[in-house]
Amino acid sequence: PAVAFHESSSTISDSYKQLTDYHRIVLLTDGCSSPFLAKTAISMLRYRTADVAAVLDHEQSGKTAGEVFGFGGAIPVIGSLEEAANPDALLIGIAPPGGRLPEAWRAVVLQAIGAKVDLISGLHQFLCNDAEFAAAAKASGARLIDVRKNSETETGIGSGLSPDCFRIHTVGHDCSVGKMVAAMEIQRGLCQRGIDAGFAATGQTGIMVSGAGIPIDCVVADFVNGAAERLVRQFEHHEMLLIEGQGCITHPAYSGVTLGLLHGCAPDALVMCYEATRTHVKGFGDIPLQPLSRLIMLYEQMASTRHPCRVIGLAVNSRLLDDTEFTEEKKRVSSELDLPVCDVLREGPDALVDAIISYRN
Repeated sequence: PAVAFHESSSTISDSYKQLTDYHRIVLLTDGCSSPFLAKTAISMLRYRTADVAAVLDHEQSGKTAGEVFGFGGAIPVIGSLEEAANPDALLIGIAPPGGRLPEAWRAVVLQAIGAKVDLISGLHQFLCNDAEFAAAAKASGARLIDVRKNSETETGIGSGLSPDCFRIHTVGHDCSVGKMVAAMEIQRGLCQRGIDAGFAATGQTGIMVSGAGIPIDCVVADFVNGAAERLVRQFEHHEMLLIEGQGCITHPAYSGVTLGLLHGCAPDALVMCYEATRTHVKGFGDIPLQPLSRLIMLYEQMASTRHPCRVIGLAVNSRLLDDTEFTEEKKRVSSELDLPVCDVLREGPDALVDAIISYRN
């Protein structure tokens, strides 16, 4: 069966529900078309390929998305908005440190607004709060959609979630290691086995791809657990549910988000995601990452204070390894932890799908 990434939910705003109505999107990555910064654009190219009309980056103009990002095939990279054929949305395709719009991008954003092209942003800096952008949008009729903007104001109620929906949560040893991709690929693998599996997005990119979710890292701290719990309730009609993870339980800046999400979604099983060769916390180069064995112990202990839970496998991001190194990495980690290990993009998610089905049964 087809994978149903696009799903409506009463916990999301009307703006979210319309995200999947855009089919001529221009991804803005101007001067920032790197895996480190452009992960939002890369995921849109991977999972909503047919809805992307072009990528805007004057430094890469004339190339294709496939050449620049490894995804998107022949989608053109253009140097100016005028080169796009009747776009219906300009989507901010980067997730920069600090979450602010590059100052150099203001001109193209205003140009898009003036052309009645809607703006979609997952930045922490809300476009709708910018007086110049808001005035221009009011004059042209363009919409400013800030995906991280939310109105979550309730704590978790802590009552039992449905036992008929098996919940799998992707967690990680750091930020930006592939937790969203692992969840989406595992969902796809389960659906291919004939299992009704859903995907619950907790970050801006997942919301842009699926059209539903809660931006958990922009929820007031007291309401993170409750927001995660309510998100799960919106998807309990599925036999299985993949819940996108955020941050890391030992991260010096984002551990609170990770723990609140872990307790709020009360998973039955966890998939540990990590990037091979990464040794220090992203953005905190002097802080070493915790060993996977210690992190697995911590995740299982903290999750089980709410609901019995264990790690059933690992999703490795092996982008920096060649084939021989990848084979050796899988063998070493699997032997050390006595768990299945796979790269969901490099070889598919079957090993983790098998582990999930076996653990549930």
